[in-house]
Amino acid sequence: MVKNKDKKNVEQPVENQVEKELLDAANNGDTVNAGEAEGSEEVSEAETLQAKVAELEARVADLEDLKLRQMAEFDNFRRRTNKEKLELMTTAGERIFKDMLPLVDDFERAKDAMTKTDDIEAVRQGIELIYSKFIGFLAANDVKAIDTTDADFNTDLHEAITTFAAGEDKKGKVIDCTQKGYTLGEKVIRFAKVVVGD
Repeated sequence: MVKNKDKKNVEQPVENQVEKELLDAANNGDTVNAGEAEGSEEVSEAETLQAKVAELEARVADLEDLKLRQMAEFDNFRRRTNKEKLELMTTAGERIFKDMLPLVDDFERAKDAMTKTDDIEAVRQGIELIYSKFIGFLAANDVKAIDTTDADFNTDLHEAITTFAAGEDKKGKVIDCTQKGYTLGEKVIRFAKVVVGD
């Protein structure tokens, strides 16, 4: 057994000089240096991948942080706008009622005057004054009466309560208005109740 091992360890004769130089280079560790080069390439590639993974993990953490901040900011924005809307509705109603108080004062003065005077003309003038103030108040708040005088019947503005035979020239036209309609800006807040020619 020992003899066989010795035979394996003994160098084989080299047939030519080139083969001998290759064997010498192999025995001197040139192959090991090539292996080390391959190993160092693998190590540097692994380090590069680890660096990229670390960079991507940092990027993901930054994006998650940004997402959380933006969600919190949007939530705060939503709460703030809801609060502002609620306050706006409250204060808008408050402003309208505050502007109506002088009209209530005028009505109270007219009511007192009606009980103390027999002059119908003065009462009529007082009511006309209050009415014109009230119409001015509505106009200041962009509330306008829908005009029905000689108007064509329009379902967007009018509500027909009945029809009346009035001849060909009045067919499809408003003959009479039983209740005025009003718009707030472009929106109809009450349709005009009208009689339409048939």
